[in-house]
Amino acid sequence: QVQLVESGGGLVQAGGSLRLSCAASGRTFSRYTMGWFRQAPGKEREFVAAISWTGGDTFYADSVKGRFTISRDNAKNTVYLQMNRLKPEDTAVYYCAAGSGIIIRVGQTAYAYWGQGTQVTVSS
Repeated sequence: QVQLVESGGGLVQAGGSLRLSCAASGRTFSRYTMGWFRQAPGKEREFVAAISWTGGDTFYADSVKGRFTISRDNAKNTVYLQMNRLKPEDTAVYYCAAGSGIIIRVGQTAYAYWGQGTQVTVSS
């Protein structure tokens, strides 16, 4: 079992930055692929970024590539999402998720554990 708690969301102007954190409970955090997803009002939840067990492999949605960076600190049981050059279309609830397996996957069904989400609002 893994419990996930996101933090770091808030209101920011377009062009600004935010850093989201996701703290995980459980002694096996380092064995999980971690992902970030987001859901904008009236839209389905979508993949944002993912990182492998060791942190050596990452993958991003095209919409955030070059602006967002996912990282993890296994000693602190925490995964991060650094978001730069934010745009109004990045406004959404951001969710952290944990999935088993060594291959990074973008599908939501590959992730068994989810946090409750943190709101990110980007004003124009």
